[in-house]
Amino acid sequence: MSAVVRPPARRVEHVMGMPISLALRGRHTDDTAARAAWEAALAVLREADRVFSTYRPDSCISRLGRGEIGPEDCPPEVAEVLALGAAAERRSGGAFAVHRPGPDGAAVLDPSGVVKGWAVERAAAALEALPETDFCLSAGGDLTCRTLHDDAAPWRIGIEDPADPRRLTAVVPVRTGAVATSGAAHRGAHVVDARTGRPPAGVASVTVLAASLTWADIDATAAYAQGPDAARWLETLPGRSGLVVWADGSTTVVEPVLPAG
Repeated sequence: MSAVVRPPARRVEHVMGMPISLALRGRHTDDTAARAAWEAALAVLREADRVFSTYRPDSCISRLGRGEIGPEDCPPEVAEVLALGAAAERRSGGAFAVHRPGPDGAAVLDPSGVVKGWAVERAAAALEALPETDFCLSAGGDLTCRTLHDDAAPWRIGIEDPADPRRLTAVVPVRTGAVATSGAAHRGAHVVDARTGRPPAGVASVTVLAASLTWADIDATAAYAQGPDAARWLETLPGRSGLVVWADGSTTVVEPVLPAG
């Protein structure tokens, strides 16, 4: 007799201004350990929101941006996020930056392009401690997942059609890794090319698959900011694959580049 395959146990919570969802399958799905891991993951995300939210005037990042405090007055995670942003700015040729032009032309500190993927990857550490348990943790469509056994089914990740988010452009099987998408379908033109201060032209969305959600999220945003150069730029990154959806609805699949050596 074949073993009964149970559907994943699912949870959803609203944190950081977006839905956070979790799917678990395996030994720990709805027991005390699973519930404790879920609460620990949510606690990491709530703390990230407290420190980094640009919508909260009392957050460390808002106060830092206004010049009320210095980096030395912030938790060490702020320096980590700003260092990631600086590295992304260098390798994107300035298209990605944690300082964006404000309405008056002055630079505004906004590390949101780093924080979501970074925070969710940190939150997943609590789930990684669950033995014999696969998980898929998603935040506003960006996700990190784990599959422990080779004979287990991969997670099937849908990539939205940016012209109609009710439809899927593609479905990608992912066993262990991360997927992030950047575009204007849900939040409007919130991503700009930091070199010009204007939204990119010609590109509708960029989805990136990588081992790390921190870098999948950063690279999806940086590629999207490149506009018509999105696919060409993404092709230069080792270990990345993805899908670029252009403004006319056509698509370009980006194959992974093997690391040198």
